[in-house]
Amino acid sequence: MFAELKESIIGRKVGNTRVIPVTSKILFVFILIILVSNLASNYINLMFNRTELITQMKDLLGKDLRDIYTFCNNQYEIFQLTRDEKKSLDAIKLKGSAQLKNSRAVVFGLKRDQKYFFTAAKAIQVAPFADRASFDLMEKNRAQGSDEGLMPMRINNHEYFAAYKYNPKWEMYLVRAEEENEFYQKQREIFRNVSIIIAVITFLSAVVGTILLRRILRYVRQLTRSIMRMAETQQLEIVDLKKAPNDDITYLGMAFNSLSSTVNNLISIFRKFANQDIVIKAYRDREVKLEGVQKNLTIMFSDIKSFTFITETLGTDIIRLLNLHYDKAIREIVEHDGIIGAIIGDALLAVFGAMDEMADEHANKSLQAVLAGYKMQEVAENLRADMTAKRDAILKKKGKLTPEEERVYKAVLLEVGVGIDGGEVFYGTLGSHVRMTNTVIGDNVNAASRLEGLTRVYKVPVICSQFVKNDIEENAGSDGEKIYFQELDTVQVKGKTTGTHIYWPVPKDEMEPGMEKALVSFSRGLKLYYKGDWPAAYKEFSKNKLKVARVFEERTYRSKAPKKWNGIWEMKTK
Repeated sequence: MFAELKESIIGRKVGNTRVIPVTSKILFVFILIILVSNLASNYINLMFNRTELITQMKDLLGKDLRDIYTFCNNQYEIFQLTRDEKKSLDAIKLKGSAQLKNSRAVVFGLKRDQKYFFTAAKAIQVAPFADRASFDLMEKNRAQGSDEGLMPMRINNHEYFAAYKYNPKWEMYLVRAEEENEFYQKQREIFRNVSIIIAVITFLSAVVGTILLRRILRYVRQLTRSIMRMAETQQLEIVDLKKAPNDDITYLGMAFNSLSSTVNNLISIFRKFANQDIVIKAYRDREVKLEGVQKNLTIMFSDIKSFTFITETLGTDIIRLLNLHYDKAIREIVEHDGIIGAIIGDALLAVFGAMDEMADEHANKSLQAVLAGYKMQEVAENLRADMTAKRDAILKKKGKLTPEEERVYKAVLLEVGVGIDGGEVFYGTLGSHVRMTNTVIGDNVNAASRLEGLTRVYKVPVICSQFVKNDIEENAGSDGEKIYFQELDTVQVKGKTTGTHIYWPVPKDEMEPGMEKALVSFSRGLKLYYKGDWPAAYKEFSKNKLKVARVFEERTYRSKAPKKWNGIWEMKTK
């Protein structure tokens, strides 16, 4: 409830920008105008009153000063008769104190040597006189024939209003003064109280205004929330305008809905022809640039086996079969944070690790590629099962298949090979501003294709490189322990001058009974094979049930390792 109220007042933060509701802005402007106008009126009234108060204060100080001046003259006459100066001074002090009402008010007599003749104050101790400038001004005025006046004066390090008059009998300046802050205290209290009343009335008005504006502008808020949700999901929607009043805001919502339907259709089409990272970048930057960056990515290459036979058999129906396969296979790739680099007939190139802002931050790109590769195998296996079920239904109905039907059945039993490699590649957009495509360039891309081709040689569904193995074991954490990496061989593919280790990544939860034992046996045979002890390796391979063991059984059958054998098998074809 509080969060919703907070959002309705200060808005929601989108990216680095806070979207402030129009209602809040309108209220803020009106509250500011009301406060400024009322407080300004109050302040102006205060200033007018202060002017009048200063006039009254001058009259008050002048009256008090005249009274004390007359009293001082009377005391001087008494002093002349009694010669008791102390008694006269005590009487003057008593008279001066009786005039004072405010706690900081003072009256004093100042000799021409700037020393006090007497001081009277109600609640303070008067410090030695230190305002030389004021004294000099009084002396100057007296020299010019003016022995009285009004002036600001600094007493006890405070600013005072002061009235003075020179008394020639006592040869002193009589000064009656009021402290500025104390004099204005009551006025400030009135200003404060009136300001509080103004603030309370403004607050109550703001509450009422909020209720009314929220009611009037409720569809602005609904439209804004819908647009924010669309920005977050990157999916345009239709704003609900049921029971909306017939005003310009509703018309704006209707126009937005019309535009939303059109744009949403275009974006839906765009998403199908472009990778998700390109869609995100286009949505964010409002354009797709011809540019590229160097990234550490994992590349997966898959290919459909015996594609020439399938194409010759199915003809144009090959499109339907490929779409059946790719529809589910691509979904699995995207589900594992991969993007489609290219679809070239029977071959599919996928890239993992390019979608930084969308991928699970804890997911490892190479692990995702391996898991996606096995999901593609599962998709192909399910398709084969469906086709077999249809064949069985035909056999049950007709008893047998015609030679043509048998050929078609074999053609639809898709099998795919998957090769996975990774490393530093160039990833970006190529082409021109007329037609462009998103692609990945690098030796690792070709290597993934070569590894896929080796799945036909070694009779395994997925083959990966040393890079993939290391990336999963070092960076995938506990999830990496779910994959068992079986070294298959050290090969030198065509076009390369060095050998490379290739691996069969096997998900541990998909291992059949006895498979782990067979893999251990294969590893023993592979060690003998590397050492050049092919007869011993043949014995180990011949009793192994894995299909890949048949490859090495055939290599080592009645053979010895070639001279200068270094454990690297050179491939003669791509």
